[in-house]
Amino acid sequence: MSQPAIQMCPCASGLRAVRCCGMNPAAMPPPDSSRHLMPLVERAVAAHRQGAIELAEKLCLDVLELAPDRPGALTVLYQIRKDQGNHTAAEALIRRVVALDPNNFAATNECALLLLSKGAIQEAELQARNAIRIAPQNPQSHNLMGMILTEAQRPQTGEYHYRKVLELSGARDPILLANLAWNLKNQGRMDEGRTLYQESAAAAPGIRQTLLGWARLEEADRKFAAAAGILDRMEQQWPDDPALLLSRAVLLGRMKRYDEALAVLDELAKLASDGRLGPHELAEKGRLLDQMGRYDDAFAAFGEGKRLSRDIGGQHYQDEIAGHLLGRLKGFFTAGRLNTLPRANVRTGVPQPVFVLGFPRSGTTLMEQTLSAHPRIVAGDELPLIDDLTGLMPRMLNSPLGYPEALAELWMGDQRDGLDNLRDYYLQKVAQMSILTQGAAWFTDKMPLNETHMGLIALLFPDAPLIHVIRHPLDIMVSAMSNHFTHGFFCASTLETAAKHYVRVMDLVQAYRSEMALRYLPVRYEDMVTNQEATVRTVLGFIGAPFDPGCLNFHENQRYARTASYAQVTEPLYDRSRFRYRHYRKHLEPVIPVLRSHIERLGYTVE
Repeated sequence: MSQPAIQMCPCASGLRAVRCCGMNPAAMPPPDSSRHLMPLVERAVAAHRQGAIELAEKLCLDVLELAPDRPGALTVLYQIRKDQGNHTAAEALIRRVVALDPNNFAATNECALLLLSKGAIQEAELQARNAIRIAPQNPQSHNLMGMILTEAQRPQTGEYHYRKVLELSGARDPILLANLAWNLKNQGRMDEGRTLYQESAAAAPGIRQTLLGWARLEEADRKFAAAAGILDRMEQQWPDDPALLLSRAVLLGRMKRYDEALAVLDELAKLASDGRLGPHELAEKGRLLDQMGRYDDAFAAFGEGKRLSRDIGGQHYQDEIAGHLLGRLKGFFTAGRLNTLPRANVRTGVPQPVFVLGFPRSGTTLMEQTLSAHPRIVAGDELPLIDDLTGLMPRMLNSPLGYPEALAELWMGDQRDGLDNLRDYYLQKVAQMSILTQGAAWFTDKMPLNETHMGLIALLFPDAPLIHVIRHPLDIMVSAMSNHFTHGFFCASTLETAAKHYVRVMDLVQAYRSEMALRYLPVRYEDMVTNQEATVRTVLGFIGAPFDPGCLNFHENQRYARTASYAQVTEPLYDRSRFRYRHYRKHLEPVIPVLRSHIERLGYTVE
């Protein structure tokens, strides 16, 4: 009789599935029963330290076959798999170490770094928060939190943690200074960031990432000559550096030297082992080709970039999760239920939010840049606070239910002020972000797809203006293909899923509008371009702000927009992006039937 095949774990850790990802924790023997294996773990640690990797690996596998819950052996095997580039196994192993030993600072920190490197920002933040709980006076834990919050588009809070590192360490480490400079750049505080980059580069002139970040700051601040000078300086030391070449191509593109930018990308492709560009390089190439009128080549580059992004990052549209949430929102926010729910009171004496709603790449950055040119309106940018509240709501309302069903607690006598508490949480976080300026009466919240939570927003801020930027759906699809964004459950991973999520969101918006009273103003992107002053007057009047001619010169607004549109909104108004889809008509054929009803309902046509 043949023996059953040994089923190895799919994560490629080298362990059997039942001793790895398929392990049943309840079936594990008590820790005391594997004490006799400690000498083997110690030998594995020593062998790994001495560079005897094969011996260390064998010892770890032997130990974990008998006792798969030994943190020491798991940690060594994690280091081995990480050094081998086996990221799937490394992640599975370090997650198990943290689960077995949640107070292990080194493992928690390592897990957060790994999750950050793969783009799992929310999970990385959870681990980083735990690292600070374990070691609140450890500069390393605060540095990691600063990195994660900066990457998560929450730079104001990230700045706090970077400055905490400076306080705790008592030293001005050049890498930390460069990280803080990048954070300040993301807040639009270019002069402060530039000063820190200068200090960092003077102290440690040979750090590639510092110079690269500095060049990107200068490019974002429209100091093209300064950016080129830094890249020239880098080229002497790292002539074939891929990140340097990509930055050079981006800079040349902003200077409208498209042929030279493409040549740089071609050079970058030749340096790759497979002779091909990566996802971000392909997106940049596609945008350059689009500017040159080579639309078929541009769409091919966009499509290949999306494919590689899915293959490398594994980020596919979370279809079931998205459909379930949006369905529950539509089912909860009905007229009958809303008639019995309270509304938060308006908190006076503080600047009020203006919600700029819209699908990613619909023109919301242009709207925010226009509004924030007004002396009484400041830009909040992409505030994550409404989404944060959806997660905090069950705890804040003491509900066993999730969002949105937790709002049913508002019918309870002890939660009748619950919406005021949620409102105050939002306003308190805004105040802590240091975005409000003297004399400001309003601030913008431009988080993409906040219209998904329009019902909640209207309960929290019933008087807040909801400015919904509408654009031709096919133009949005082209922009979704030409940019990498994670909003909307990774819907932009393919053309088809971007269209599917767009329809879901717009259906939900229609449901909100039919079921509840909203202070809602739809604004066409195309009207912003072709009839700018009338549109600006309408929007400012809707908000309640007097007209200011400075809003017509939004491109002179010196703030840095932390979105893919940061370059476009520094240029005077142009109409080359209006009905851009016409150049890509044949490539959009698969989604036209999906979008047609919304195209027609919004008053657009397909030409």
